[in-house]
Amino acid sequence: MGAHVTGVCSTKNLEMVRSLGADQVIDYTREDFAQNGQKYDLIFQLGGTHSPSHCRRALTPKGRLVLSSGDSDGRWLGPLDRIIKAAILSPFVSQALVSLSTRRSQKDLDHLRDLIEAGKLITVIDRTYPLHEVPEAVHYVEKGHTSGKVVITG
Repeated sequence: MGAHVTGVCSTKNLEMVRSLGADQVIDYTREDFAQNGQKYDLIFQLGGTHSPSHCRRALTPKGRLVLSSGDSDGRWLGPLDRIIKAAILSPFVSQALVSLSTRRSQKDLDHLRDLIEAGKLITVIDRTYPLHEVPEAVHYVEKGHTSGKVVITG
């Protein structure tokens, strides 16, 4: 869609992220994306533990940080604390710090289906579990070593 995409992942996922089409890949076990001097117009933090302040260092002056969950160090708010910090900080900085918000849209789902059918959107499925093995699937995900999505079949 015309964007230059940088993926940030662990060493074991470098090739997978490249195969999905990332223009550049950063191994977070060896390099901190926010400390390497690169600036981004958009950072989508799907996982990880970096604070909004840390991520802001890598944003352009009018960049946007979109937060969606992430790992937790066990505090009672879990990853929600990053979203709250971003909401508090956002009015005082030039960048937009927001949480991911979505709404149900048949048009969007149809567009995603079309992209998948055309081979333009690649999905990565790590493992598939039958419905009766949901506890095992949850346990596997909780270990934090998935490379893609875990699917439950009915």
